[in-house]
Amino acid sequence: MSKTAPVSGGLPVTKTQGPLVLIAALVTVVLWASAFIGIRGAGPHYDPGALALLRMAVGSVALAIIALRHGIRLPAKRHWWLIVVWGVGWFCVYNLALNAAERTLDAGTAAMVVNLAPLMVVIFSGLFLREGFPKPLVIGAPIAFLGVVLIGMNSSTSAGPDITGLLLALLAAVMYAGCTLVQKHLLSAGTDATTLTWFGALAGTVALLPWTGSLIGALQTAPPDATLWVVYLGIFPTAIAFTTWAYVLQRSTAGQTSATTYVVPAVAILMSWAILGEVPTPLMFLGGALCLLGVLVTRLRWGRRA
Repeated sequence: MSKTAPVSGGLPVTKTQGPLVLIAALVTVVLWASAFIGIRGAGPHYDPGALALLRMAVGSVALAIIALRHGIRLPAKRHWWLIVVWGVGWFCVYNLALNAAERTLDAGTAAMVVNLAPLMVVIFSGLFLREGFPKPLVIGAPIAFLGVVLIGMNSSTSAGPDITGLLLALLAAVMYAGCTLVQKHLLSAGTDATTLTWFGALAGTVALLPWTGSLIGALQTAPPDATLWVVYLGIFPTAIAFTTWAYVLQRSTAGQTSATTYVVPAVAILMSWAILGEVPTPLMFLGGALCLLGVLVTRLRWGRRA
């Protein structure tokens, strides 16, 4: 009989599942990091609404295939309204806010503001989900955020920040934090992770339908490579990465899972260097190292032996 490690508000993780959780977290981080490059490739040819709608339409189809192969398990009826609210907030409002923010803010400033979200999750999950405030999480999350600040300061432009862009990025951070907490609550209540992700994506796609006209126009004028980038965003950073994200979140605390995403800026730096030829500065390398160090600290287990 395999030994298990209890997880607050989630499923117990067996020794055999431990590596799977780590792999799922790694897949999520790498694919979400690649989304920054995808948005940059498609952004000039798709407005925020059209980009979000096409991405979510493709993602919903891919998630439907994943859900059908996994087996659809309908959630309790009392949770349906919360699933709709979560899906609209995560897959519609968050995407719109982030896409719009990155049109007026440079990537570094946007990353700094949006990455307030994991810190919010650490605080609110400790207060409302009864996850407490483990010392590794309390120490590691601020270290990782400091790394994000260093990256952002070195990738910012000389122009002053746009107030509208800052507010949109802050809205994206609030949506990120709030939706993570709601998703953790739904998963802890027994909702199937794959079915939840698919239903949420469908709700977000429906909420984005007012941008159908804009999408049709963009499809007629955008170059094929820009459209392929959006298709990539729908399949990989959306369908696959949100599936692996739900898998990890169901088997870990909300604070620990969200803190893991601080690796995303570090991975995005390396991807931009390799794919776009954007050479990072020494301080950006230092920021990336702090991100990795902070996340490593959050995954440590401190405590007295029984």
